[in-house]
Amino acid sequence: MVKRCPRALRPLLVPLAAIAFAAQASAQLEPFQARFDATLSKHGVIGGGFAVVHQAGLPVQHFFGSARREANQPVDPETSYNWASITKTMTAIAILQLRDRGKLSLDDPVVLYVPELRQVHSDYGPVDAITIRHLLTHSAGFRNPTWPWDCDDPASCDWQPFEPTHWSQVAAMLPYTHLAFTPGARWSYSNLGYVFLGQIIERLSGDDFEVYLDKNILKPLEMHSSYFDRAPYFLEDHVSASYLRAGSKITAQPFNFDTGITTSNSGLKAPIPDMVKYLRFLIGDSANTRYETVLKRSSLEEMWKGVLPAIEPSQAATPYTSGPNGAQPKMGLGFFVVEVNGRRYIYHDGDQGGFSSELLIDPAGHSASILAVNTTDTGAPNPLPELHPQSNTEPDPNTDLRQTLRTTLIETVFPALSKSQ
Repeated sequence: MVKRCPRALRPLLVPLAAIAFAAQASAQLEPFQARFDATLSKHGVIGGGFAVVHQAGLPVQHFFGSARREANQPVDPETSYNWASITKTMTAIAILQLRDRGKLSLDDPVVLYVPELRQVHSDYGPVDAITIRHLLTHSAGFRNPTWPWDCDDPASCDWQPFEPTHWSQVAAMLPYTHLAFTPGARWSYSNLGYVFLGQIIERLSGDDFEVYLDKNILKPLEMHSSYFDRAPYFLEDHVSASYLRAGSKITAQPFNFDTGITTSNSGLKAPIPDMVKYLRFLIGDSANTRYETVLKRSSLEEMWKGVLPAIEPSQAATPYTSGPNGAQPKMGLGFFVVEVNGRRYIYHDGDQGGFSSELLIDPAGHSASILAVNTTDTGAPNPLPELHPQSNTEPDPNTDLRQTLRTTLIETVFPALSKSQ
């Protein structure tokens, strides 16, 4: 005969079980923690952290080094990072929210909402052929890198805007912008495409992009310490600085910076515990009705279907375009998808202003991880004079620490967590 637990004690069972699991998971993650610290030390990273979640158990979190080297301020749970292109996953979710509410179709021509795009030059037919789906999957035909201009003297670029500040600056460049290939023909990572998605969100909702996402994603998920661009005054003390490293030279990048009109592709700022709340939404919990309010599970699964290979012709492989042991990622709707040993993983990386980050999900195992570092290792063996402030700071593929850490998570950590459930 099974004895029932007294009703008064039942509320204690979940927390106690969660605490027990956290202790077990923490022990399993000790080798990864050591690998994390060693990898960051090897690449001269000033500070960073990670968190791993599994089902409803308490997260395992770990913090390394300094948030601000000059002040010797240690990284802690309240340290806020720029999540860079991981912002794109929320932009894509916002577009699917609008789709699910009947405000748009993913196959609508983008010019219906952003008619300024008709100024773009195309040798591949009318620009009207570009759809919202193409923007979400980085297959609209826009080239990588994003902007067609740069300063003449790389040693002195302080006069150059960190990012375009206003839509008018981007719109003014559209007559000088061309499509590099037929929309839908292949993949090419495009920050600019997500600027256009941000414009669609603003024009359909009537809210600024940041306001819309705060209302419809951050607040429902109780991400109360998350924001876009510059920190609110009461969180300024927790903002991490960021750096570029070349050889022995460390160069500070703009502090507490504003991503301007590009906020829909790179403007999210948050501490790791808030990103844990985002991870929990992504791995799902049928008992939490608020998650379905943010986005239906079926819509998330739709976003996680690989559409086309994430291959940039003639470009070296990066963590965006290469999975563990040579596995080839595909692009879904705002998320990357990679299959390793017959198991599907969902991810997105972020790089900007010295910050590098990665979000990784194991849907079948109901596990996920988030990591961030505040230093980009450029891979240069010697100090360089041109380590001026720059927005796009993707690490050299040969020194990018995320591929090493992702492989460890996929091959060791997530399988161990699945066996323990």
